Amino acid sequence: MTAPRMGAQEWGLLILLSLLWGGSFFFAKIAVVSVPPLTVALLRVALAAAALHLVRLSLRIDVPRDFGFWRDAFIMGLLNNAIPFGLIFWGQQAIGAGLASILNATTPLFTVLVAHLFTKDERAGFTKIVGVLCGMAGVAVMIGSEVLSGAGSHIAAELAVLGAALSYGFAGVFGRRFRDRPPLVVASGQLTGSSCLLLLPVLLLNQPWKLGLPGLEPALAIIGLALLSTALAYVIFFRILKRAGSTNLSLVTLLIPVSALMLGLLFLGEVVEPHHLAGMALIASGLVSIDGRIWRVLRPA
Repeated sequence: MTAPRMGAQEWGLLILLSLLWGGSFFFAKIAVVSVPPLTVALLRVALAAAALHLVRLSLRIDVPRDFGFWRDAFIMGLLNNAIPFGLIFWGQQAIGAGLASILNATTPLFTVLVAHLFTKDERAGFTKIVGVLCGMAGVAVMIGSEVLSGAGSHIAAELAVLGAALSYGFAGVFGRRFRDRPPLVVASGQLTGSSCLLLLPVLLLNQPWKLGLPGLEPALAIIGLALLSTALAYVIFFRILKRAGSTNLSLVTLLIPVSALMLGLLFLGEVVEPHHLAGMALIASGLVSIDGRIWRVLRPA
């Protein structure tokens, strides 16, 4: 079986996905001021699911009626949304966003390990492992050493975010079974599953009927989070997964900090410092190593 590879179109989609998910930090920062994080998560996936089902109906694409698809869609929603969202939100009550970003950037490493154990065509080779380690080092350098000052003081919270990264790794590999399904159908099914799974915890813990209506800015942020950073993003997610495989897809977590930094530079006037550039260079070298073409060029005939 041929190992999945990244072409120019897949790299373009991966960069676009990183921009959409990098932008989610802006939307979430505005939304959680007025709305509890778990409720934001439910609104994010539920509105995104509704939007994708409307698009599906407009295109006259039938929803699968077999039990196996919906069983897998609920499992995917659990692994890719419900578990990681819950763990990250809980962990960030005790640790900062910078440290959480570094921990979450271990997703490609977990994905490489899970894919190596449970697949035959995505075995971890030397170049892929080197690339993942370079990318993780780049994320750490780019975010800055100051965020590590509190590392180790909140072990449970740090393990929770690492657990989320592990869950994303399993989700990437589990999602391979949807390769024969249209990305729009898979994305809408997964988001429907995660919406159902998050509904009961939100009702029990947040009691949303007691919450006041959010202001205009939080409402617009939630809509942007749902439509751009979730609905559109997951259609792209499953398209990349179908074409390039789970380990290549997981590289997006290395690109998200770069996207977030560039968005901050363009729209918030944030300053790019030397360690940011050094980190982006390390990430770029890691992506080149994982892509593999440079090694094939340099390899002796």
